[in-house]
Order: sequence, then C-alpha cells, then structure tokens
Amino acid sequence: RRNNVAGLHAGAVKISITAPPAEGRANEALIAFLAELLRLPQSRIAIIGGAASRSKLFRITGKSAAEVQAALFPVELC
Repeated sequence: RRNNVAGLHAGAVKISITAPPAEGRANEALIAFLAELLRLPQSRIAIIGGAASRSKLFRITGKSAAEVQAALFPVELC
C-alpha cells in the first residue's frame, strides 16, 4: 500500500493514506502528501474542518483551483 489519490467520491477527492489515524499522524501524512503532490511547502496547506473526521476541508494557498485539480488528476498524453 502507498499514499495515493483514489479518485472522486460523492463530489469529494478521495485520498488513501498509509499512516495510522492515532495522534494526528494521518493528518500530518496527508498534509505532507498534498504538499509533495502540489509542490508547495506544508505551511501552505491547512486543515480548516474535520481534523478528527474522515472527511476534511483544506485551505491551500499558492495554487489556483485549476492547478490543484491538475496536480490531483493529471491527464496522461497518448
């Protein structure tokens, strides 16, 4: 298993993280994964809702919505 973007589910992006949810480790791993994927410092990504829930709301600064979407769902050329 590895961290990955698993697709869309009910209008939200589904991301699989391997870190356990204990002591905030999964949240930290999720922020680190998103930062790497988006090529942003981790300080530009913040959980603003649902920190203790499976469903989370993020604030991402430094990228447009289109840039975030392109990073999460890259189009492969044929």
